[in-house]
Amino acid sequence: MRYLCSCSYDGLQYYGSAKQPQKRTICGSLEEEISKILNKKTTITACSRTDKGVHANIFYFHFDTDKKIDTNKFKNSLNKLTPEDINIHTLEEVKEDFHARYNVKTKEYKYIINVGKYSVTKRNYELEYNKPIKIKQIKKAAKYLIGKHNFKSFTSDDEKENYIRTIKYIKIEKKDEIINIYICADGFLKYMVRNIIGLFLEINEGKKKIEDIPKILESENRTTLGIKAKPNGLYLNKVNY
Repeated sequence: MRYLCSCSYDGLQYYGSAKQPQKRTICGSLEEEISKILNKKTTITACSRTDKGVHANIFYFHFDTDKKIDTNKFKNSLNKLTPEDINIHTLEEVKEDFHARYNVKTKEYKYIINVGKYSVTKRNYELEYNKPIKIKQIKKAAKYLIGKHNFKSFTSDDEKENYIRTIKYIKIEKKDEIINIYICADGFLKYMVRNIIGLFLEINEGKKKIEDIPKILESENRTTLGIKAKPNGLYLNKVNY
């Protein structure tokens, strides 16, 4: 039987979501606790991978077991065992052919930027940019990235067979001194969102021009970009099946 679970987490104390030897990760922690409850080594399959220090407002994973689970009881037990920086939301039985990763249609990431005064208490959960951002200019830049493109220039991963991704939308909203940038696509490459945000910041500072974006895409070369935005302002925000 296959079960799908949703959760959220604070990624500050983790080396990303994917399991790594001798390192504390989201999936490693979840597998450990699920295996304890089932009294059997159990592997989970996640909807996505997030980097070290990246957070998730929603994160899905599935696991298989030959035991019939009382989902509400299992969810409560799992929440008691997992650290306080991971919270389980839902648990449900799904069809055997459902796949937490391959059945994803779109994912949305959210990036939070503080353009006001430096906040020591929020520095791990938003980018402390602490200076103005020309939102109209960034919105113009975003239009060049929406749609189907080869995003090889926006990743350091050179082992992929396919770098084509379709960005459905990029929304930029400002409330008080906080700017939220939402990016939704049918898939993301490693560091793709952080590189996009980095490009926006360089355009804001005059280090890159909006007109450079088509050339950057065409180059298929990461060196044509500048900075990569820090992970602390990034959240996996939505997963649509």
